[in-house]
Amino acid sequence: MKITKLSAESILPLTCSRSGTCCFGKAVQLNPWELMRLSEEKIMTPKVFRDLYCEFGGIRLRFDGTADHKGQNACSQYDTKTGCSVHLGRPLACRLYPLGRHLQFDKATYMFEGETFPCLTDCAEVLELPKLSVGEYLKGQAAAPFEKAQDAYLVVMQNIADIAFELLLDSGLAASGDTKTVALWRVLGTESPDLLALRIGQEWMDCLMIPEITDANENIAIFAKKHNKLLLLKAQKQFGSIQTLQELHEAAVLMLGVALHLSRGLGVDTKGISEHWIATAKSHGAKESI
Repeated sequence: MKITKLSAESILPLTCSRSGTCCFGKAVQLNPWELMRLSEEKIMTPKVFRDLYCEFGGIRLRFDGTADHKGQNACSQYDTKTGCSVHLGRPLACRLYPLGRHLQFDKATYMFEGETFPCLTDCAEVLELPKLSVGEYLKGQAAAPFEKAQDAYLVVMQNIADIAFELLLDSGLAASGDTKTVALWRVLGTESPDLLALRIGQEWMDCLMIPEITDANENIAIFAKKHNKLLLLKAQKQFGSIQTLQELHEAAVLMLGVALHLSRGLGVDTKGISEHWIATAKSHGAKESI
């Protein structure tokens, strides 16, 4: 599949509809801030929204609505009469569609797959719309705060992984000759999201996806900073009195699992980032059983 890369100045016929075919048969990943925003649009708590409308502990919206003529099920937030029921709070994936976003060295690149722009074949009304630059489109979609949320949670993801590194490398676990921790990290990188959610457990899943933050005023920088602190405090409380190598092993596996689960909600290549973290650990002395 050819990947077409775009700059902010690229001109394409872009649009976003409250009732487009983009609401069917997709996989819409969520970060914790997006889940919170969706719950506000639905006028319910993040926990209730997650339990009703999300999969894998909250990292993905359910697509279990009425099927279209292609047999693809609608998003759980799609209303057959009015379209998207949470349009103002829709996540970044919906705001960008049909574009993907790649961040490298703090620079974002936008892209889409294939030779033909998807909206031209799926939504006939797009043909009658004026062309916009990618930058104009993103501005019209109010994507900026949602991009900031995505980038902020990439930092949170790495901070969680750093806890796993500390548990493995700075505690004496790796120096003890342990080989099973890195071996399990490799398993986590390819584990299905439902199994990884079970491995993490409800308590950590709740802390990851529905943090108790009530006074962030929807400011993503404040929200992510407070969430990061909550995760760190929970790790300190749970692992601060660890005494055995087995406990260190279990803690290191758990924390990398949490980081990888969040990576999937962010649309990161979970296997790829897992391999990167494994290589980093091994370059600092960790070993892996073969």
